[in-house]
Amino acid sequence: MPEPDSAPNENAPKNPGASSSSSAYWRSNLRLIGVLLFFWALVSFGFGILLAPALNAFKVGSLPMGFWWAQQGSIYVFVVLIFIYAWRMDKLDRKHGVNE
Repeated sequence: MPEPDSAPNENAPKNPGASSSSSAYWRSNLRLIGVLLFFWALVSFGFGILLAPALNAFKVGSLPMGFWWAQQGSIYVFVVLIFIYAWRMDKLDRKHGVNE
């Protein structure tokens, strides 16, 4: 039976520390995504649906606040979260040396 080929694995990372750095990068990325998704869910589902009856005691202009959060507030927060994600990912990319 022939001996297994002792050639180095072509799929192995060229830099031994690169896999741990890559892992830390993706772990940080997923943590950021998780936190932002939590806030998005809190605002859209929590304020717009679950807390709507309590928020309806207050008014935004002539609209009940629960309705306003469901229709407008969650959209504003979503747009803000997009900008926060872009800003934080830019910092994360520079920290891990993968910026463009």
